[in-house]
Amino acid sequence: MKKSIGAKTILYPTPVFIIGSYDKYGKPNAMNAAWGGISSSVPPCVSISLREATYTHGNIIENKAFTINIPSEEYIKEADYFGIVSGRNEDKFAVSGLTPLKSTLVNAPYIEEFPLTLECKLVNILELGLHTHFTGEILDVKVNEDLMDSNKNPSIEKIKPFLYDPSFRSYYGIGKPLGKAFSIGKELKS
Repeated sequence: MKKSIGAKTILYPTPVFIIGSYDKYGKPNAMNAAWGGISSSVPPCVSISLREATYTHGNIIENKAFTINIPSEEYIKEADYFGIVSGRNEDKFAVSGLTPLKSTLVNAPYIEEFPLTLECKLVNILELGLHTHFTGEILDVKVNEDLMDSNKNPSIEKIKPFLYDPSFRSYYGIGKPLGKAFSIGKELKS
Protein backbone atom coordinates (compact mmCIF):
# COMPACT_ATOMS: atom_id res chain seq x y z
CA MET A 1 0.00 0.00 0.00
CA LYS A 2 1.27 3.48 -0.87
CA LYS A 3 1.45 6.15 1.82
CA SER A 4 0.99 9.85 1.09
CA ILE A 5 4.01 11.98 1.98
CA GLY A 6 2.64 15.28 0.66
CA ALA A 7 3.63 17.55 -2.21
CA LYS A 8 7.41 17.48 -2.54
CA THR A 9 10.02 18.03 -5.24
CA ILE A 10 10.82 14.35 -5.65
CA LEU A 11 11.28 12.85 -9.10
CA TYR A 12 13.63 10.13 -10.24
CA PRO A 13 16.02 10.45 -11.93
CA THR A 14 16.96 14.07 -11.34
CA PRO A 15 19.80 15.35 -13.51
CA VAL A 16 22.94 17.14 -12.49
CA PHE A 17 23.03 20.09 -14.90
CA ILE A 18 25.85 22.61 -14.67
CA ILE A 19 24.49 25.79 -16.23
CA GLY A 20 27.04 28.02 -17.95
CA SER A 21 26.42 31.75 -18.32
CA TYR A 22 28.19 35.10 -18.54
CA ASP A 23 27.45 37.99 -16.23
CA LYS A 24 26.99 41.53 -17.57
CA TYR A 25 30.77 42.06 -17.45
CA GLY A 26 31.52 38.92 -19.46
CA LYS A 27 32.76 36.91 -16.48
CA PRO A 28 31.94 33.19 -16.89
CA ASN A 29 29.84 31.49 -14.23
CA ALA A 30 28.63 27.94 -13.59
CA MET A 31 25.73 26.77 -11.43
CA ASN A 32 24.60 23.31 -10.35
CA ALA A 33 20.88 22.92 -11.12
CA ALA A 34 18.71 19.81 -10.83
CA TRP A 35 15.30 21.09 -11.92
CA GLY A 36 15.23 20.51 -15.66
CA GLY A 37 14.88 18.26 -18.66
CA ILE A 38 14.06 17.93 -22.35
CA SER A 39 10.88 19.86 -23.19
CA SER A 40 10.52 19.55 -27.00
CA SER A 41 11.75 17.34 -29.83
CA VAL A 42 11.10 19.73 -32.72
CA PRO A 43 12.67 22.17 -32.27
CA PRO A 44 14.99 20.46 -29.79
CA CYS A 45 14.55 22.28 -26.47
CA VAL A 46 15.52 21.86 -22.84
CA SER A 47 14.08 23.63 -19.81
CA ILE A 48 15.56 24.55 -16.46
CA SER A 49 13.98 26.17 -13.42
CA LEU A 50 15.99 28.60 -11.31
CA ARG A 51 15.21 30.87 -8.38
CA GLU A 52 15.40 34.58 -9.18
CA ALA A 53 17.88 35.00 -6.32
CA THR A 54 20.55 33.03 -8.21
CA TYR A 55 23.29 34.85 -10.09
CA THR A 56 22.69 32.62 -13.11
CA HIS A 57 19.05 33.74 -13.34
CA GLY A 58 20.09 37.33 -14.06
CA ASN A 59 22.84 36.19 -16.42
CA ILE A 60 20.38 34.23 -18.56
CA ILE A 61 17.96 37.17 -18.68
CA GLU A 62 20.84 39.48 -19.69
CA ASN A 63 22.35 37.27 -22.42
CA LYS A 64 19.33 35.27 -23.64
CA ALA A 65 21.52 32.16 -23.63
CA PHE A 66 22.96 29.39 -21.47
CA THR A 67 24.77 26.09 -21.75
CA ILE A 68 24.02 22.85 -19.97
CA ASN A 69 27.15 20.90 -19.12
CA ILE A 70 26.96 17.27 -18.03
CA PRO A 71 29.82 16.35 -15.69
CA SER A 72 31.25 12.85 -15.42
CA GLU A 73 31.68 11.12 -12.05
CA GLU A 74 35.32 12.25 -12.16
CA TYR A 75 34.17 15.84 -11.54
CA ILE A 76 31.65 15.27 -8.73
CA LYS A 77 33.46 17.63 -6.30
CA GLU A 78 33.64 20.48 -8.80
CA ALA A 79 30.00 19.99 -9.84
CA ASP A 80 28.87 20.02 -6.21
CA TYR A 81 30.98 23.12 -5.50
CA PHE A 82 29.16 24.94 -8.33
CA GLY A 83 25.96 24.54 -6.28
CA ILE A 84 27.43 25.61 -2.94
CA VAL A 85 28.72 29.14 -3.65
CA SER A 86 27.46 32.07 -5.71
CA GLY A 87 29.29 33.51 -8.70
CA ARG A 88 28.52 36.93 -7.21
CA ASN A 89 31.07 36.20 -4.49
CA GLU A 90 33.59 33.80 -6.02
CA ASP A 91 35.21 33.06 -9.35
CA LYS A 92 34.10 29.44 -9.53
CA PHE A 93 36.36 28.62 -12.48
CA ALA A 94 39.46 29.95 -10.72
CA VAL A 95 38.68 27.95 -7.57
CA SER A 96 37.68 24.71 -9.35
CA GLY A 97 40.51 24.80 -11.88
CA LEU A 98 38.07 24.04 -14.71
CA THR A 99 38.21 25.80 -18.07
CA PRO A 100 35.39 27.97 -19.48
CA LEU A 101 35.27 28.06 -23.28
CA LYS A 102 33.22 30.60 -25.24
CA SER A 103 30.48 29.09 -27.35
CA THR A 104 30.53 30.19 -30.98
CA LEU A 105 26.74 29.82 -31.18
CA VAL A 106 25.41 31.51 -28.02
CA ASN A 107 26.66 34.10 -25.55
CA ALA A 108 27.50 31.59 -22.81
CA PRO A 109 30.52 29.55 -21.77
CA TYR A 110 30.79 25.80 -21.65
CA ILE A 111 33.14 23.67 -19.58
CA GLU A 112 36.00 22.06 -21.49
CA GLU A 113 36.53 19.20 -19.01
CA PHE A 114 32.88 18.07 -18.91
CA PRO A 115 32.10 15.47 -21.60
CA LEU A 116 28.71 16.69 -22.87
CA THR A 117 27.41 20.22 -23.53
CA LEU A 118 24.13 21.63 -24.87
CA GLU A 119 24.36 25.17 -26.29
CA CYS A 120 20.99 26.89 -25.83
CA LYS A 121 19.34 30.05 -27.10
CA LEU A 122 16.66 31.31 -24.68
CA VAL A 123 13.22 31.02 -26.31
CA ASN A 124 10.74 31.16 -23.42
CA ILE A 125 10.42 32.36 -19.83
CA LEU A 126 7.61 31.34 -17.49
CA GLU A 127 7.29 32.43 -13.86
CA LEU A 128 6.27 29.50 -11.63
CA GLY A 129 6.04 30.39 -7.95
CA LEU A 130 9.54 30.55 -6.47
CA HIS A 131 11.20 29.57 -9.77
CA THR A 132 11.53 30.90 -13.29
CA HIS A 133 11.21 28.25 -15.98
CA PHE A 134 13.69 28.96 -18.81
CA THR A 135 13.35 27.09 -22.10
CA GLY A 136 16.30 27.05 -24.43
CA GLU A 137 16.42 25.83 -28.00
CA ILE A 138 19.35 23.44 -28.32
CA LEU A 139 21.48 24.82 -31.15
CA ASP A 140 24.23 22.23 -30.79
CA VAL A 141 25.35 19.31 -28.65
CA LYS A 142 29.08 18.89 -28.13
CA VAL A 143 30.55 15.58 -26.91
CA ASN A 144 34.10 14.36 -26.40
CA GLU A 145 34.89 12.14 -29.40
CA ASP A 146 36.37 9.34 -27.31
CA LEU A 147 33.07 9.06 -25.40
CA MET A 148 30.94 8.20 -28.43
CA ASP A 149 29.81 4.75 -29.49
CA SER A 150 30.43 3.17 -32.91
CA ASN A 151 27.41 5.08 -34.34
CA LYS A 152 28.88 8.43 -33.18
CA ASN A 153 26.28 8.84 -30.41
CA PRO A 154 27.22 9.86 -26.86
CA SER A 155 27.71 6.74 -24.73
CA ILE A 156 26.17 7.03 -21.28
CA GLU A 157 28.46 4.24 -20.05
CA LYS A 158 31.56 6.13 -21.24
CA ILE A 159 30.39 9.59 -20.13
CA LYS A 160 29.46 8.34 -16.65
CA PRO A 161 27.05 11.13 -15.71
CA PHE A 162 25.60 11.07 -12.21
CA LEU A 163 22.17 11.81 -10.76
CA TYR A 164 20.86 13.81 -7.82
CA ASP A 165 18.50 12.34 -5.22
CA PRO A 166 16.42 15.21 -3.79
CA SER A 167 15.08 13.03 -0.94
CA PHE A 168 18.49 12.40 0.60
CA ARG A 169 20.47 15.20 -1.08
CA SER A 170 22.93 12.65 -2.49
CA TYR A 171 24.51 11.78 -5.82
CA TYR A 172 24.29 8.37 -7.53
CA GLY A 173 25.93 6.76 -10.54
CA ILE A 174 23.84 5.50 -13.44
CA GLY A 175 24.01 1.74 -12.90
CA LYS A 176 23.78 -1.06 -15.44
CA PRO A 177 21.63 -1.24 -18.60
CA LEU A 178 18.27 -2.97 -18.00
CA GLY A 179 16.85 -3.35 -21.50
CA LYS A 180 16.25 -1.68 -24.85
CA ALA A 181 13.66 1.14 -24.69
CA PHE A 182 10.56 0.80 -26.88
CA SER A 183 11.47 -2.85 -27.40
CA ILE A 184 11.46 -4.81 -24.13
CA GLY A 185 7.79 -3.99 -23.55
CA LYS A 186 6.82 -5.64 -26.82
CA GLU A 187 6.91 -8.94 -24.93
CA LEU A 188 3.59 -7.92 -23.36
CA LYS A 189 1.99 -6.99 -26.69
CA SER A 190 -0.45 -9.55 -28.07
